[in-house]
Amino acid sequence: MSNSGKILKSDAFGNSYLIKRVLILAFGYLSYFRFTRTNKTEISGTEHLENLPDTGVLFVSNHQTYFSEVAMMYHVFSAVKNGKKNTIKGPFHLFRPKLNLYFIAALETMKKGLLPKVFAYAGSVSIKRTWREAGQNVNRQVDLRDISKIGMAIDHGWVITFPQGTTTPFVKGRRGTAHVIKKFEPIVVPIVVDGFRRAFDKKGLRLKKKGTTLKMRFKAPLTIDYSANSDQILENVMDAIEQSERFQMKTSA
Repeated sequence: MSNSGKILKSDAFGNSYLIKRVLILAFGYLSYFRFTRTNKTEISGTEHLENLPDTGVLFVSNHQTYFSEVAMMYHVFSAVKNGKKNTIKGPFHLFRPKLNLYFIAALETMKKGLLPKVFAYAGSVSIKRTWREAGQNVNRQVDLRDISKIGMAIDHGWVITFPQGTTTPFVKGRRGTAHVIKKFEPIVVPIVVDGFRRAFDKKGLRLKKKGTTLKMRFKAPLTIDYSANSDQILENVMDAIEQSERFQMKTSA
């Protein structure tokens, strides 16, 4: 589909591409200087993105803040779309962003404040947590409508998810990620990020420390046996994003 055609259309959830373009340009421009001037970026592995199909791709990543890594990923994916390799320098990619990009986030997080609502419009697939709500532990069944929304996003484009569901390092991954992989059989691309926790507050909005190196490393797509059980798939994912017990022991050694 041509860019002119996309401007007049909507994404998988009925959000206007035109409005998304404006939001990505405005907030991308503001975040750009935080990533490239206030701090430094170290991006690697974008060659693994160049030949991916335009739909049916799931990115799995460790998580350090609520929003800053997602903002950086919008920059990287749009930069790659515009022919850049391992860099986001020169913000011109924001004029031709990747629009069919979505990220999975907790519904309650995306309702708190104006900026999260802007992020939600730009590409959030907001789902209800099954294990925590309003700061309290809960235990409830997965809402099948949430699974359906994730499937719609995967069918329509690229989706980012954080299997741990928290910014705390080395927490066990949630089996929901494995269920999504088994059900929709996407191409799964691991991402490892670092430095965001040192540079930003937990939400990823307030600057804590200048001059931090923000690292984002893309790995080759995983080889996945979709018929394997969920625990095996999740173990494969957690090892790939370097959040498994093996990497925890290596870090603490």
